[in-house]
Amino acid sequence: QVQLVESGGGLVQTGGSLRLSCAASGRTFSSYVMGWFRQAPGKEREFVVAITGSGALRSTTNSVKGRFTISRDNAKNTVYLQMNSLKPEDTAVYYCAAKKGGNLSNIKTPDYWGQGTQVTVSS
Repeated sequence: QVQLVESGGGLVQTGGSLRLSCAASGRTFSSYVMGWFRQAPGKEREFVVAITGSGALRSTTNSVKGRFTISRDNAKNTVYLQMNSLKPEDTAVYYCAAKKGGNLSNIKTPDYWGQGTQVTVSS
């Protein structure tokens, strides 16, 4: 069982930055693909970014390319989402997710979810 706890959300103005963190329990963190998803009010949850266990490969949805960066520190069992040049349309609850194994695309059917953290971008 893996527990994921997100932190770092908040209110920021357009053009600002935030860094989200997701701390994972367990001893096998590096064996999981980690990802971030988001859900805006009235919309379905959508994939944002993902990273393989070693950190060698990443996948990023087009709408945040060049602005959002995922990274991980396996020694701390933590994955990060650095969000720059934020826009009002980035407003959503952001969820951390974990998928056992090495296939980056499989993150879209996660094994575990965090509880979410709210990000609000004011115009």
